[in-house]
Amino acid sequence: MISKKAKYALKALKVLAEQYGKGPVLISYIAEKEKIPKKFLEAILLDLRNNGVLQSQKGKGGGYLLRIPPGEVNFSKVLRIIDGPIAPALCVSMFFYGRCDDCKDEETCSLRSVLERWRDANLAVLDRTTLNDLLQAEKAEHVQQAENVQQTDVLTQL
Repeated sequence: MISKKAKYALKALKVLAEQYGKGPVLISYIAEKEKIPKKFLEAILLDLRNNGVLQSQKGKGGGYLLRIPPGEVNFSKVLRIIDGPIAPALCVSMFFYGRCDDCKDEETCSLRSVLERWRDANLAVLDRTTLNDLLQAEKAEHVQQAENVQQTDVLTQL
């Protein structure tokens, strides 16, 4: 399960992806649009900036913007920045490896092979999913909502 902080990070990045190429976006705009507490959002955006996903601009007309195109920001990168390891246990983590205290031999540990498959299945989705996918999913949702409204209008006219 991802943390609330990671969920907020993805929501904020969606807003920044929508505004990509249009200049900096104010923290207050993102906070209001996505209903994220402003102080919490400030810390999240700072983490993302310090890890090369965002850049900030100070002064009048300042704010945050994506440093790299939305199609290059995948979910696994964001989750690692915000939540740390994606793997279900440190012994199978690709970037945060740590030996399990209760394991006698990693090579023969039957649980480890299951955890590796779990990690790989999650990464197969998270590595492939980018902010562009998030934007496309939102557009598809808006289209579906518009179609539902049209169908309701047709039925009420009958």
